[in-house]
Amino acid sequence: MRLCIQAWTFPAIFDSAFISSAAFDRAAKPVLFVLLSLPLGWLAFAILGELNAPGSRLGADPAVEVVRFLGEWSIRLLLLTLSVSSVRRIARFPKVLQLRRMIGLFAFSYVVCHFTAYLGFLAGFDLVLIEEDLVERTYITVGFTGLLLLIPLAVTSTNGWRRRLGTTWRKLHRAIYLIVPLGLVHLLWLTKDQYGEVVLYSLIFVVLMLERVVNRRKAR
Repeated sequence: MRLCIQAWTFPAIFDSAFISSAAFDRAAKPVLFVLLSLPLGWLAFAILGELNAPGSRLGADPAVEVVRFLGEWSIRLLLLTLSVSSVRRIARFPKVLQLRRMIGLFAFSYVVCHFTAYLGFLAGFDLVLIEEDLVERTYITVGFTGLLLLIPLAVTSTNGWRRRLGTTWRKLHRAIYLIVPLGLVHLLWLTKDQYGEVVLYSLIFVVLMLERVVNRRKAR
């Protein structure tokens, strides 16, 4: 059973035509925090349901479903993070940029939870098995590489680090343009049938990249 939330679309609700600047300042971050937490809340509810009635919430293989669920939400939130700049330009509402750090940190948290779920539920924290997977299973190597690249972005997401790094900060955070494709490849290689979601996420990524290209050409 999947939680049908189109997470990458809801920054549009903050368009300046529908919400005042003051109301945005007061409500945007608390509302966003709740919305981004909903998938984790649903997953906790589903796991509790599994404990009481195995197979009732997460299907025949709950461990795989938990890992998959967290992985898909990782991709969605990474795409949502990328969409913030596009929403700002299209909606002409610069305040939406205030939400990007929270979305990015939530995306990082979901990726960490996804990897931790794999370590615990699928690999059983067996270091030998984990090492073999990282070397022999390319999709795990690709996903782990994306996680490693995300760590410095999460660590340097604060205003303090942004001031310290100066122009280097922007260059560092452009790694997101590599991390998202790595996540998409990771998902593609894991998918055995029903490629609809992979295609959809890939199209969203392509559209976001095209928007950036068009914007840069206009700026020139």
